[in-house]
Amino acid sequence: MGMNPDLRPLAEASASEPWYQPAGNEVELFEQCHAHQLAVMLKGPTGCGKTRFVEHMAWRLGRPLITIACHDDLAASDLIGRYLIQHDGTVWQDGPLTRAVRQGAICYLDEVVEARQDTVVVLHALTDHRRILPIDKTGENLQAAPGFQLVVSYNPGYQRMLKDLKPSTRQRFVAMDLDFPAAEHEANIVRHESGVDHATATGLVSLALRIRQLKDRGLSEVPSTRLLIAAATLSTCGIGLREACYAAIVSPLSDEPSMIDALRDLVDGTFI
Repeated sequence: MGMNPDLRPLAEASASEPWYQPAGNEVELFEQCHAHQLAVMLKGPTGCGKTRFVEHMAWRLGRPLITIACHDDLAASDLIGRYLIQHDGTVWQDGPLTRAVRQGAICYLDEVVEARQDTVVVLHALTDHRRILPIDKTGENLQAAPGFQLVVSYNPGYQRMLKDLKPSTRQRFVAMDLDFPAAEHEANIVRHESGVDHATATGLVSLALRIRQLKDRGLSEVPSTRLLIAAATLSTCGIGLREACYAAIVSPLSDEPSMIDALRDLVDGTFI
């Protein structure tokens, strides 16, 4: 049986800097957590920059990064490893978490609450003073190499009504609350990532702020910075700005006809 396709292979530290716009002291806080071997939990809405932040910090610290997209079917063996059958017998293959522990990489579990609780439990021994990964199938207690750090993320607003981390797991992490950037910073991010002019970036952020006010009033998810960048990118390719907003912002947010009409009206009112 091969490894789960959602588990990306271990990558070398990025040669070029993944650009990130700090919103506060999160860079310094993360650096201190890494220096003192503390696990980190990133909390924030979808598309607010959690993954980019981890990529930036891995580059800044000069560490390899492995990202694991968590889901309901993620088993402990997907993280740790398994025996594979070959023509001349069986051979052990490390999972992505085990490779990260051996090589001293930053291991990032995206949307960790999507994983099964019995899978999350295997992280516990890595998040305290022991810093070990027990591998039951091989009988090995693997000591984390210097530089290893465990980072997890999740969206508290989305998970509150569905799933959540157990207190015994939450208290093993230093938590960092990330949110959408301030309007000026968000416009700068949109401009930098897409190449649009300042006025267009500012208009897109203004639209997002108006839509975000509809949270809990029929709109379950609000537009992320990622969606604004997508709309801006389309507009630089010759797509009309309003059409770009319909495709990249309105349609991904809702399938409800009345909500779609309301969102399109906001787009039309923003970009007259």
